[in-house]
Amino acid sequence: MNALFYLKLYLMTIPVFFAIDLLWLGVVAKNLYQKNLSHLLAPAVNWPAALAFYFIYIAGIILFAVRPALADPSVARAALWGALFGFFTYATYDLTNLATLRDWPLRVVLVDIAWGTLLCALVASASYLVGRWLT
Repeated sequence: MNALFYLKLYLMTIPVFFAIDLLWLGVVAKNLYQKNLSHLLAPAVNWPAALAFYFIYIAGIILFAVRPALADPSVARAALWGALFGFFTYATYDLTNLATLRDWPLRVVLVDIAWGTLLCALVASASYLVGRWLT
């Protein structure tokens, strides 16, 4: 698979990630973050920083979860490596915050790590299926 294939896959994965994560952030868990982190939340989202995160993170999911699963075709492998990628990255973020920020809630740590694990498993699986469709 060549660079054009991965560019197409990347571009098709972006809306999948956005749809799932924005549903979580804007609807399902909005109150969780408002209730527990309101003292830290900015009045508005810094969209350039948020978009930079999303674009970098989606590349990480494709590189570390989807690409290996496409090489040895298995949606289960994509889901597993996606889940692990999400677990390790979200755990790094949340546990660092718990260790260094005053009043970072343990509840947010646990929920956010679980969410990151599920989010990345779902996105990696969907991206894998898109990749199989593209080939």
